[in-house]
Amino acid sequence: MIAYASSLNLPRVRAIAVAVTVTVLPLLAFAQGVTPVPAPPVPMPSPPIMHLPSGLSPWGMFLGADPVVKAVMIGLAFASVVTWTVWLAKSIELTLAKRRSAEALRRLATAPSLPEAQLRLGADRSPVASLLRAASEEIRLSGDLPAAGIKQRTASRLERIEAAAGRSMARGTGLLATIGSTAPFVGLFGTVWGIMNSFIGISKAQTTSLAVVAPGIAEALLATAIGLVAAIPAVVIYNVFARAIGGYRALLGDGSAEVLRIVGRDLDRHHPRLAEAAA
Repeated sequence: MIAYASSLNLPRVRAIAVAVTVTVLPLLAFAQGVTPVPAPPVPMPSPPIMHLPSGLSPWGMFLGADPVVKAVMIGLAFASVVTWTVWLAKSIELTLAKRRSAEALRRLATAPSLPEAQLRLGADRSPVASLLRAASEEIRLSGDLPAAGIKQRTASRLERIEAAAGRSMARGTGLLATIGSTAPFVGLFGTVWGIMNSFIGISKAQTTSLAVVAPGIAEALLATAIGLVAAIPAVVIYNVFARAIGGYRALLGDGSAEVLRIVGRDLDRHHPRLAEAAA
């Protein structure tokens, strides 16, 4: 018996027994009216669960952004810093200049002559004082020349000084106009680049899950937001400065007119006949 059992192929016997069990037993159960119990389904491997990234804060999006998008964000942030720096510096400069000019103009309004006006202003460094010194210098250089020519040359000097003071005050505001007009387009460039990276990530992952799409789109929109943050204040501040500098130039125009009136009175006193001929 032992020799007979050893001569059998045990794996083959087991396979035949399993086949008989699987085939015959359901037939016998069906013949006896018993419903066979189906074999449990083989569980299929479930796809990995993908979660949305939790670090979608502005700083986290900046750290995870593409180097090109990072460069765009840093440039826009620097432009925003430049905007507020120009605003602070020009606000202080314009406020002080308007205050000094208004005070000098108030002193000139009651000066009866050019020497008296020079005495009242003294060593004042305001643009109005520069107008008065330019008029005095022109009268000194003209000497006994006709009064009409002195008035014309004095008016020309004052006009040039007034224009130079306006240009000096407007220096730096052109940078605000540049930032206000270009920052949205720079931010849009960062947006386009970020969306391109999102599409590349979708193609590599072969899925449209939000976990793949959301980070790139969020980074792109952050670049657009920073561009608007840089552009909107620059445009508003530029418009405010444009109106304020216009008012400052009007104040200088009043100072120039006051200096011309003082010069006219002195010319009428010293050259009455020439003044009448010029009139």
